[in-house]
Amino acid sequence: MVENLSMPYVVGIDIGGQTTKMGIVDMRGQVLAQTVIRTDTHDDENLYVADVADALEKIIRESGCEGKIRGIGVGAPNGNYYTGTIEDAVNIKWGGVNKKIPFAEMLSRRMGGIQVALTNDANAAAVGEMTYGAARGMKNFIMITLGTGVGSGIVINGEVVYGHDGFAGELGHTCAVRHNGRLCNCGRTGCLETYCSAIGVTRTAREWLSLTDEPSILRSLDNITSKDVYDAAKEGDSVALKIFEFTGKMLGQSFSDFVAFSAPEAIVLFGGLARAKDFLYEPIMKSMNENLLPLWRNKIKIMFSQLKESDAAILGASALAWEL
Repeated sequence: MVENLSMPYVVGIDIGGQTTKMGIVDMRGQVLAQTVIRTDTHDDENLYVADVADALEKIIRESGCEGKIRGIGVGAPNGNYYTGTIEDAVNIKWGGVNKKIPFAEMLSRRMGGIQVALTNDANAAAVGEMTYGAARGMKNFIMITLGTGVGSGIVINGEVVYGHDGFAGELGHTCAVRHNGRLCNCGRTGCLETYCSAIGVTRTAREWLSLTDEPSILRSLDNITSKDVYDAAKEGDSVALKIFEFTGKMLGQSFSDFVAFSAPEAIVLFGGLARAKDFLYEPIMKSMNENLLPLWRNKIKIMFSQLKESDAAILGASALAWEL
């Protein structure tokens, strides 16, 4: 980060399928002001960008930061760092298959020429963790986001790996975890995220409850969520505990493969499902080390994000802007 005392603030924007969070961040990683708008109220990206810009201008003005914004960082589904475009974003109402939206250019123009950097949400989380969180000082680590899906940001020699087309790092869609396994939203079967995302945990719960008569708190629930499984595990529910042990084992197996291609110092876990670290850490470590080659065994750390949950998405996106 190069200091520019005349431009001491950046903006971070996290675009989700339903809501968009944005905030102003200072050089110490403090979120000075933030706001939220709906992502899903427009079918037209031009109207959405106008809403984002209006909301940004309002918090910039109210916080006294006019003329002091160095740049804007954006984390978005299918965000391409190289081109600043959002591509084939089927989970965004104004996105869609074969749609390539020049989002960074559109927002920069609407914000009077302020530079905009854009990438996908998992890469933004990796940059945020490297700038503000658990990975400060690390040059080789992998960020794994455990939410609705499983995302990843790969950092090698201090640089995020984007690949030749800007879309490298889709480790949630590696299929070695289960050949001919569960059907994924991507159209393939056996992807890691079908087992180890929040949705994957609920699928495991439903499957296991249908295959056994073992008593469980979960049997009284109509629509099981991953939080329900977590709450049951905290109560000592044996089925819930087994679900997390199974999930941790699957993650550990996959992590051993990920280590083989980049030899990271650590794998950092972030996202809603990572809150279950008390139930995931031990099975992940055990499974990972059992499957690692001897030269990496017991050398790779499993860490959990240190970013404040309510600010994490904004901080992750904002970290992109410091290099503009």
